[in-house]
Amino acid sequence: MIFENSNNQVYLACGPTDLRKSIDGLSVLVKEGFNLDPFSSCLFVFCNRNRDKLKILKWDHNGFWLFYRRLEKGKFRWPDQKGKEMAPVSRRELNWLLDGLALKQSYAHPEVKARTVL
Repeated sequence: MIFENSNNQVYLACGPTDLRKSIDGLSVLVKEGFNLDPFSSCLFVFCNRNRDKLKILKWDHNGFWLFYRRLEKGKFRWPDQKGKEMAPVSRRELNWLLDGLALKQSYAHPEVKARTVL
């Protein structure tokens, strides 16, 4: 997965985004539309109206990464959160979305926080 070992915050752009935008357009949208810093270590995720394409914007040291994913069949289960522009999600939830699952999984194993061996 993208930057699997990093603990970056992930933000989903609620609602559809015009994916004709590239790095410059998406970074301006993050800064001016969502009042967030595109140069932070966060991942910013955008989805199109048909929910079959998405882009992920990430700043890394001296430049931006732009990841693009297009589904040949099916749709991403993009959350509809009315009244919100950007929604923070966990890396685990992002992986669920990329795998075609809903954002909130009722049957997922809970995270184990105990660090002892029996």
